[in-house]
Amino acid sequence: MTLIVACGLKREARIVARASGDVVTVIGGGDAMRLEAALERAASAARAELVEGSAAIILSCGIAGALVPSLEPGEIVIDGDAAVVERLGQALPRAHRGTIAGSDTIAATVAEKRALAQRTGALAVDMETHVAARVAARHGLRFAALRVISDRATDDLPPAALVGMRPDGGMALGAVLASLARNPGQLPALIRTGRQADRAFSSLSQAFEAIIRAGIDRL
Repeated sequence: MTLIVACGLKREARIVARASGDVVTVIGGGDAMRLEAALERAASAARAELVEGSAAIILSCGIAGALVPSLEPGEIVIDGDAAVVERLGQALPRAHRGTIAGSDTIAATVAEKRALAQRTGALAVDMETHVAARVAARHGLRFAALRVISDRATDDLPPAALVGMRPDGGMALGAVLASLARNPGQLPALIRTGRQADRAFSSLSQAFEAIIRAGIDRL
């Protein structure tokens, strides 16, 4: 079985790699077209290598923004094919099951999140899940998403947080510092955002280790 994991950030990919070395990780860096092309290559390779009776899963995995006020940083949302979600839910019994919306841009404000929630009925939003689902459907592969809440539905993200990701999924520290220099008043919101992200990454690490122990990579 091949497990292809779609992430946005290098930090997410490192968490995945620590939990299992037998996983194909694709990093999007906030670029939907780049992510889709890389997933296409990974999916094509996986299909070519599959033997009769085996299968592959594309898993969207990383942090996300909440679209409903009840979700707090560190909480987990799972979505996707019913059989895979059931296995994820067995490994993560406290996870919320529901729709995870995809967006090609960051949902940065409370108003944007509210509008997205009303339009989609989703619990959370990220920048990779919709791309991963599209590629999986094209290749006839199973799909699921495991996303951990970082920012609340009631949080506006500070400007510095919107420029903090490089195209390769790394951290754009220079851009963050430049934004902070232009607008020092955003520092409290940036600190809050960072603390919430740290909580989300810690939860993601525990969650991914749990699903690997449960054998999600052997389905």
